[in-house]
Amino acid sequence: MFALPNALTILRILLVPVFAVAFVLPGEVARLVAFLVFALAGISDWLDGFAARKLKAGSDFGRMLDPIADKVLVAVALMMLVAEGTFRRVNPETGASVFSLLRLVPALIILAREILVSGLREFLAGTRVSVPVTTVAKFKTAVQMIAIGAMILTPLADVLVPGIPSKTYSAMAYVLLWVAAGLTVYTGVVYFKNGMAHLRPGPTPEPSRLRENIQNP
Repeated sequence: MFALPNALTILRILLVPVFAVAFVLPGEVARLVAFLVFALAGISDWLDGFAARKLKAGSDFGRMLDPIADKVLVAVALMMLVAEGTFRRVNPETGASVFSLLRLVPALIILAREILVSGLREFLAGTRVSVPVTTVAKFKTAVQMIAIGAMILTPLADVLVPGIPSKTYSAMAYVLLWVAAGLTVYTGVVYFKNGMAHLRPGPTPEPSRLRENIQNP
């Protein structure tokens, strides 16, 4: 349970509240700390998988906790950005148009997909079926982390990248998030197609009836 890959996964979960606290604190230093914590948590996602493969230390505990840690990190980061107002709502008085909703849509897509996939993964776990992670899914996670990280740094854009206007930087971050959302939909569909192949048509037999069928083939 406390092998290196599992320790890295647990560390990622413990970093989430640290990120949230740093995010809400005022000042450029706090925002930079929030970004560094988020980046460290994101890197730990790659490190725990790498360590599990190299050390051959994969475990059921790690396979269960790793996707949970990823989803908690992404969900909290997106909710913090929404709470901050990075995703603006329609408000004619402030000039925000319906196009502002387009900034919120990718976040909703990502969160909805994670919830749906979690439900399917829980079901498949009960049938002892494992659907492997594809290369596209790994690329999606990388793009998603980069996009969220860029959005976290949006208030510091003028300082960190003075050659790029802040609005241009913000637009680039949103484009990345839309790319991540598109990949999220694609990988979600692939995951569901692979998972649905293990579903049996008709009602699930009761355990007692199933035992009778096994004993009396």
